[in-house]
Amino acid sequence: MLRNFSKWKKTLAIMLSLMFILTACGGGDVNDGTGSVDGDGDKIIIGGLAPLTGSVAIYGVTASTGAKLAFKEINENGGILGKQVEFLLEDEKGDPTEAVNAYTKLLDQDIVALLGDITSQPTEAVAEVAKSDNMPMLTPTGTQFNITEGRDNVFRVCYTDPFQGEVLAKYATEELGAKTAAVLRNTSSDYSDGVGKAFIDKAEELDIEIVAVESYGEGDIDFRAQLTKVADLNPDVLVIPDYYETISLIAPQAREVGIEATFLGPDGWDGVAKNIDESSYDVIEGSVFTNHYSIDDEDERIQNFLANYKKEYGEEASAFAALAYDGAYMLKQSMEKAGSTDSDAIIKALKEIEYDGITGLLTFDSNNNPIKTVSMIKIVNGEYKLDQVMDLNE
Repeated sequence: MLRNFSKWKKTLAIMLSLMFILTACGGGDVNDGTGSVDGDGDKIIIGGLAPLTGSVAIYGVTASTGAKLAFKEINENGGILGKQVEFLLEDEKGDPTEAVNAYTKLLDQDIVALLGDITSQPTEAVAEVAKSDNMPMLTPTGTQFNITEGRDNVFRVCYTDPFQGEVLAKYATEELGAKTAAVLRNTSSDYSDGVGKAFIDKAEELDIEIVAVESYGEGDIDFRAQLTKVADLNPDVLVIPDYYETISLIAPQAREVGIEATFLGPDGWDGVAKNIDESSYDVIEGSVFTNHYSIDDEDERIQNFLANYKKEYGEEASAFAALAYDGAYMLKQSMEKAGSTDSDAIIKALKEIEYDGITGLLTFDSNNNPIKTVSMIKIVNGEYKLDQVMDLNE
């Protein structure tokens, strides 16, 4: 009996100790595995992924500032569902493996939704993992077509790579009267390859003759051999689908070898003027690229956003900042419509959303891709001017 009594006392002591620990920790909220947090927590935690260091950090930094501004405003106006929002942002360095690791880290923080990632390849890697977690995931800027494909929980604020290529072809024929075109694309990049292929397919449909398709690889800095071939064919337009750092190398070399064509490009061009010396603005003069909004737009909401962003960060807001800003408010709208932070409820609300924001009026198609208009930006004296707003559905 004494031996059993001692054993009973030891068990009771352990149980009391565990109860004390749980009480001291306040019990905590319990993650039910759906991405929803049960209990009476006083905050809603939203995760964020972005390249804050590395070669594409400029995109991650500017997107994160847009998101932070939105969540600051949201909290100042009562939060979401009466709770303050905590935005946990992780640096994934522009690397798919780092992105998945960062996402796993965020999962341990009981996030109810993910705003991110930013560039397409890390976004694609995370989307595959987030699908198995049923995590509501909204990428502001991941344009690669297959990011949302077959993933009911994954959405994007931006339009897709193929969509941009088709818009550029429509602009080339309707606004420039182009009869011939050449394409110079980075075959190491799904982004560049995707836009280029879509342009070619749509241009041929619109009776634009593709006279040259040249390519280069990641890290290349001399494009004169490819550009000389293009110059000899004298196309009306040259489509260069890549990010602005590469464009700032290609454009001067293109003019140097005698190409007189109008340059066309996708949203990755945003920032090219800042990367080219003012004395060389003539090499990109008259170039046109697709973008998600324009600072020239007189809409009061856009002008208020621009003013607030400049006050907060001391610079103009990029399209990436505007997209992430909209993404934050879209998550707010979907949670409030759902009346819950349950994953299924948020996903359902996102599918049904009609959001009118800085980057336009948006609804989602059956693949969770946005149906929205495109701002065509023309470079004039190193400044980005709104040329027109195009609707591919018209």
